Amino acid sequence: MRFLKKFGFRSQYPLSAIALLVFVASCDSLFNKNEDKEPIARVGDTYLYKEDIASLLESNISKQDSAYFVTNYINNWASKQLLLSKAKINLPEDKLSEFEQLVNDYRTDLYTRAYKEALVQQGQDTTISPSQLRLFYEREKENFKLKEKLVKLRFIELPKQFLNKEEVSRRIKRFNAEDVEYLDSIGVQFTKLNFNDSLWIRASRVIEEVPPLTFENQERYLKKSQFFELEDSLGVYLAKVINVLEVNDIAPLSYIEPNIKQVLLNRRKLNYIRKLETEIIDEAIKEKDFEVYGQDE
Repeated sequence: MRFLKKFGFRSQYPLSAIALLVFVASCDSLFNKNEDKEPIARVGDTYLYKEDIASLLESNISKQDSAYFVTNYINNWASKQLLLSKAKINLPEDKLSEFEQLVNDYRTDLYTRAYKEALVQQGQDTTISPSQLRLFYEREKENFKLKEKLVKLRFIELPKQFLNKEEVSRRIKRFNAEDVEYLDSIGVQFTKLNFNDSLWIRASRVIEEVPPLTFENQERYLKKSQFFELEDSLGVYLAKVINVLEVNDIAPLSYIEPNIKQVLLNRRKLNYIRKLETEIIDEAIKEKDFEVYGQDE
């Protein structure tokens, strides 16, 4: 529903803060991407380079903040490297092997997932026709029972001092072409409005917008063809309810269309990926890049 409103980290390692201040005094010269790689810290045989942190510094950061950031970054980096080194020495061999396998699996999944996503974006058809939506909806209709009441309604919130409330009430009830034109012409005077009475809206959303309306009294006001006027210290709320669907009624297609479209796209994506995987294997077998041994043993 679209209701419109008017409306101290101290260094733990022997790194000189003074040296770092000099080091970051000029970000332009310090982090020049055209420079050869130049180390700024070392732990064992592992180095941290200027270019590794250049992209992390915002262009508008002060020299003092740059020094503070670089100091913290280097200390954190060194801490991780030292802990990693200790872990490799002190953890059991079987645990190290397990972690190494997990890292390799994650790296493989990361690369292959990214590649498959790129292929899908490049080649998958993302068009879902109305007939496809309707066919799926009719076939799966029993799975689309509502868990919350839905309503269609016209709605206006008026300021407390609004003088012509009766005229607005009369027109929002009748709502012919002349009424719509009139209400549109004075819409700037309304606090909130919703004239799209063809749109299904969650009852909880309406309750959010109309404070005097509650979950306890909604049965009294949110009924088909009901007009209600409620008031509190903030304003006057006028609404004409057009239609209502209750819990366990079948959700209308217009309401769940985005969900159905996503389901169909996800299924299409999975089928497309399976097809790609099959084609990759078939091509590898054809080019003799993939062989399986011992199948007849």
